[in-house]
This record gives sequence, C-alpha cells and structure tokens, in this order.
Amino acid sequence: MAIKKVSIIGLGALGVLFGHHLSKRMKLEDLRIIADQYRISRYEEEMVYSNGELCEFQYVTPEEECSPADLLIISVKFNGLDEALHSVRKHVGENTIILSLLNGITSESIIGHVYGMDKVLYCVAQGMDAVKSGNKLTYENMGMLCFGSKEPGVVSPKAKELADFFEEMDIPYELVTDMHRRQWGKFMLNVGVNQTVAVYQTNYGGVQCEGRARDTMIAAMREVIALSGKEGVHLTEEDLQYWLDILGTLGASGKPSMAQDAEAHRPSEVELFAGTVIEMGRKHGLPTPVNEELYEKIRRMEMHYSAQ
Repeated sequence: MAIKKVSIIGLGALGVLFGHHLSKRMKLEDLRIIADQYRISRYEEEMVYSNGELCEFQYVTPEEECSPADLLIISVKFNGLDEALHSVRKHVGENTIILSLLNGITSESIIGHVYGMDKVLYCVAQGMDAVKSGNKLTYENMGMLCFGSKEPGVVSPKAKELADFFEEMDIPYELVTDMHRRQWGKFMLNVGVNQTVAVYQTNYGGVQCEGRARDTMIAAMREVIALSGKEGVHLTEEDLQYWLDILGTLGASGKPSMAQDAEAHRPSEVELFAGTVIEMGRKHGLPTPVNEELYEKIRRMEMHYSAQ
C-alpha cells in the first residue's frame, strides 16, 4: 500500500524541517500537523519559517475526526511523548506506519506498547544541523533518516514501503538492517555532543576542533561504548570514529537541541542521556564519572533558570 496521507506531531527542528520539505511535494490536505488549539493559534499568528521560507501547513487538533494516516511521524521531545501518544490516537489505523524521530533508545518500545510494535519502524535522524529559534528554523545540512525493522537482517514490507515513499519525496534516507546498533551509536553521539555543547556553551565548531570540550565529549561517548558491551551491542572505536566523522560534516555554527534548550532556559533531556548512562552504569557496576559530572552541571544550570 502506497503512503498518501502523512501526519506529524511536534514542530521542533525536525518536525519543521521534514514537514516543510513534504509540504512542497504533497497536497495540502494530505499532510496534517497535529497540535492543540493554543499551539495552532500561535503558529497561525507568528507563522513558521524554514530557511527563510514560509511553511504552509494544515493544522488539526487531536479532537478532530479524520482518516488514519499512512505514515505518522512523532517528533516531540521525550518529555512530551506521553501526551503526544494520546493526541495522535485518531491518526493511527490498522496499517499506519509510525516513525519516531526522538533521541534516545526507548521511544519505539514506548510507542509500540501503546499502538503495537507491528506499526513501528526503528529510526535514527542523523547528519542534520538544524537550529530553531522561536518560529524560525535554519540549517545547512538536511541530514537523513535511517530506519528499519527491529529484527536484524530483515527488510519488512513496511520498511520497503517507507523507502519507496522517501524516494518519491526526495528525502535522504538509509534503509538499515541493524537498527539496534545504529540507535546505540546515535545515542552515544548524543550523550557526548548534546551535553558537552550545552555545558561548554559552544556550538558544533567547539567540539569539532581539538580541546577540552572535544576531549570531554569523547570521554562521555566512551562510557557508552563500555556499557554497550554489557547490553549486548558491542560498540567499538570504529563506531566512535563513524559518528565523529558525521559530526565533522555539520555546520560549525549549528547547535544540538540541548544547547538550544539551555539558551532558551527550557528543561533539557539530560535524564535521557546522562541519566540513562548513569543508571546503566550502576546496573552493570561500571563507573561513569564523565556523565555524572555533565549531569550535575546541567542540573545546576536548570536550577539557575528556575531561580531567575
């Protein structure tokens, strides 16, 4: 079955990036942005822009009756996932493909618990340097969406269907047959880059060059490598270099989401990154001093926001 109707929830950086890209290639009525009435009113008043172009979106509230989506893209922050899963219920049908663009290694299982793992494809968004400030998104590199089935070595009919759709829509992608390992690799990168850039108040350029920030980032990533072996994934230094090479392609002035949250004094996803690493370290009896230090520094930053 070909993908014709797409619904997206979450107009953060990735939601705007891919939503705008699709909006220029799909009929307006076939692409739906799910949001509550407060957000819709704000979007319509302030408008939404991607690299200077006005985004023309069809907005729908969670309560509106509609036909199920062929593809549902979830691009909210992790702390908004539970609310999002309630909001998308009218968009999920028997044959809906659900794609999560969230960071971390747990969102697919959470989504699958609610709507069934048979609807979920595992996904990693990589290589993009999008920065969203207010209602404006800017980026140099669109990156790509890497996706596949949970089972290693398998290309499911849903994965093939999504690949055909991305070909038609000119969305860069990679169909991966070992998504568990790829997700762990992206998790390793996020643990290093997101937290380090936020703590050092820098940008991608600040960790692309040699120095203390880059050393901290790599040390945090190596703690994930150590834990991956205990979890049966077995990341290596080659995986580390693969993700450092991807980091090297990003625009130096770009910033990951956690740094953008820090600048806007918003709560971060530190529990998803250092919090997860520390918890797994305790589980396996492995030290995680770098992530513990990053965790404490980010928590102090957040306490400072709330005190202002």
